[in-house]
Amino acid sequence: MPSPLHAHWTLDPSITFLNHGSFGACPRAVLAVQQREREKLEQEPVRYLARELEARIDASREVLARFIGADARDLVFVTNATSAVNAVLRSLRFSPGDELLCTDHGYNACANVLRHVAEQSGAKIVVARVPFPLTSEQQVVDAVLAAVTPKTRFALLDHVTSPTGLVFPIEALVRELQGRGVPVMVDGAHAPGMVPLNLEQLGASYYTGNCHKWLCAPKGVGFLHVRRALQKPIRPPVISHGANSPRADKSRFQLEFDWTGTLDPSAILALPEALSTLAALVPGGWPEVMQRNRALALAGRKLLCDALKIDAPSPESMIGSLAAVPLPDGSSEPPKSPLYNDPLQVALFERFQIEVPIVPWPAPPKRLLRISAQLYNAMDDCERVVMALRELL
Repeated sequence: MPSPLHAHWTLDPSITFLNHGSFGACPRAVLAVQQREREKLEQEPVRYLARELEARIDASREVLARFIGADARDLVFVTNATSAVNAVLRSLRFSPGDELLCTDHGYNACANVLRHVAEQSGAKIVVARVPFPLTSEQQVVDAVLAAVTPKTRFALLDHVTSPTGLVFPIEALVRELQGRGVPVMVDGAHAPGMVPLNLEQLGASYYTGNCHKWLCAPKGVGFLHVRRALQKPIRPPVISHGANSPRADKSRFQLEFDWTGTLDPSAILALPEALSTLAALVPGGWPEVMQRNRALALAGRKLLCDALKIDAPSPESMIGSLAAVPLPDGSSEPPKSPLYNDPLQVALFERFQIEVPIVPWPAPPKRLLRISAQLYNAMDDCERVVMALRELL
């Protein structure tokens, strides 16, 4: 039986959409607010952008800050988490021999930023090998800490891993690494709206998240949170008017990031509507949204594991709204697209109208199937995947 909440989205009802984790999906009510903002912008662009926008961005920032447990003064909007990783890493200075730490579960785009910075500075990338399947969160902590040396100058860690769908024990990782003097940037692209957040309590040096994924905001809005004492050297990827603004009423951090050139700010301004819309869809608000999605991800994972005759590849405590399971080996050829084009993924879509990613991880021929759970999904969606796999594998 389809989810009765599916009608709140504009998703094609003929497609079984189990890939919310890639780009999200925006509810009708949020899209309507965004469209009204675009219309207001075009009615009087100068008034909208030059006179009204700053206060309205501040208002959206305050709403987001309350949701993620942050001080709004430490928060700026970016287009996505990859942009934030670029901003931080390309603002910092490293020396030859410095070690930059990450894991083999990291997002490829952000790993590329790390590689670029290492190549420019002569630093070395150290990759902590986190096992998968795994049986405990401690295995993650042990693998990361084992890779730390006196030369470790920076760590880029996922809160929720993209390829493997694991919720890392980020509190323990941040505490242990920063206790050793290693600044941590958390790539929390998937975390807002999937797991509860309190960035003040977490205390990571840098934290970024996307709002277009589990918060269901329009595409083009994410955030970067930087601890106050670390903000001065962090510059946006695009240097603009804020760089030499004489204003003293705001931090240079916000003055630079808040205006990097003419833009469509409608996604930022529709963010409060996304937060309130999702909260209103179920009686328990955001805690119930997260609980429902997690319950469906776990149930869908069990169905897949039973069909594939494999054990669950991680403890339930490490699952949020994503779940990945190993598949039989595929082709040994590298994927033709950075967004993947495994023949099985193509067949699932073309023959069964199922949109679900087949992830080449850690490298071909190894691969994973990753399901996402959002309020518009139901167990019927997972059952269709299982039926299709029985025919295709």
